[in-house]
Formats: sequence, C-alpha cells, structure tokens
Amino acid sequence: PQQGYPQQGYPQQGYPQQPLYPGATPEYPKGFSIAALVTGILGIVGAFIPVVSYFTLALSILGIIFGVKGQKKAKEVGAKSGLGTAGLVCGIVGASFSAVGVIFTLACAGSIASLGSFWL
Repeated sequence: PQQGYPQQGYPQQGYPQQPLYPGATPEYPKGFSIAALVTGILGIVGAFIPVVSYFTLALSILGIIFGVKGQKKAKEVGAKSGLGTAGLVCGIVGASFSAVGVIFTLACAGSIASLGSFWL
C-alpha cells in the first residue's frame, strides 16, 4: 500500500469502519440479542410445565428486556436488528404463555386445596 492510504478493512483512526463491500451491514455485539432469543425460547418451552412456569415467567421478562437492548445496539451501529426482534417476540410470547401457566397452576392448587377440606 501507498503511504497515507489505509489498507482495506482497517479503519482510519477516528473514523467508523466502513463495510468491506457495498451493501454489507456492520457487525455489532449480538450478546443481548442472543440472550433475548434463548430466554424467550426457554420461556415458551417452560410455560407448559406447571411449577417451572414461575421461573420461565421471569426468564421471559428478561428476554423482553434483552430484546429491546439488542435492538437499540443494532440501531446505534446501523445494523439489522432481526435477531433482537426475534428475541423480543419470543420473550413476549413466552411471558404470555407463562402468565397463563401460572394462573392455571394457582387455580389447580386452589381447587385441590378446597377438595381436601371436602373429603375431611
């Protein structure tokens, strides 16, 4: 390379790195988006297990929070936020399923408790 021109792929100091080819989106840390997707999926799956639905409700709420943070990080960099959006949607679906699971678990526990006094 000539003096004064940076090599392709290496940013000049003080300037953001440009994509290597036209149409490429810059990379961003995807940790929050991946965490949102994982916690959202766990929230959906665990919602159908009676006692586990208490814990998966908390996981799903964390999935919603991580999904919003992942989308914000993607917007800051100008990258696509598909992974963050998927995590956010899975978190919302998991939270709703888990909330219904908690309600059903409490209703069943209440009905069992009332039946116990009936048989005594």
